[in-house]
Amino acid sequence: MKRLTLPKLYPLTDARLSGLAHAEQVRRLAAGGARLIQLREKHATPREFCAAAAEAVAVARELGVRIIVNDRADIVLAAGASGVHLGQDDLDPSAARRLLGDDLIIGYSTHTLEQARAAARLPVDYVAFGPIFPTRTKENPDPTVGLEELRRVREVIGPATPLVAIGGITRETARAVLDAGADSVAVVGALVAGGEEIERRTREFLAVL
Repeated sequence: MKRLTLPKLYPLTDARLSGLAHAEQVRRLAAGGARLIQLREKHATPREFCAAAAEAVAVARELGVRIIVNDRADIVLAAGASGVHLGQDDLDPSAARRLLGDDLIIGYSTHTLEQARAAARLPVDYVAFGPIFPTRTKENPDPTVGLEELRRVREVIGPATPLVAIGGITRETARAVLDAGADSVAVVGALVAGGEEIERRTREFLAVL
């Protein structure tokens, strides 16, 4: 596995929050400058999510954007996406690596220092850590970890493991999150909520970063 170079901004789609199809969110995020986008869908059936992912991947290919699918390695393969993002209760990352091979991206969510330490030893391309700040985009979020804990995670996993921070990050706080050791900030609500201002918000986020 080559070391993944993460863009500083890592948007996630949300159909309910934005009121838009995943493909349309990808189009607007890409127009604002996003280059790596995660599709997150907690409410559709697997069949519906697979169809939506395939549509989003087709749009992304036209625009030179990579798509990561949340939770579902099978949908990654079916839709032709660039990788999967796994949570603590999803498919084991080692099993996902066997399924997806060495060329596709695997990211892994962590919420404690020990989880992050363990994740850095797994065959993953990046470790995600959070929620950094309170978040309203998850129904049952994990406890907020804060910037000091993010700094500790960076020390524990070392400089070689790409680190994504997630959870309640806004344009005002994003720079401090990078300064605390993250390579990239994952953002949902501050980019896609309402749907109308996605392109402008993405541009403004990237200008800050």
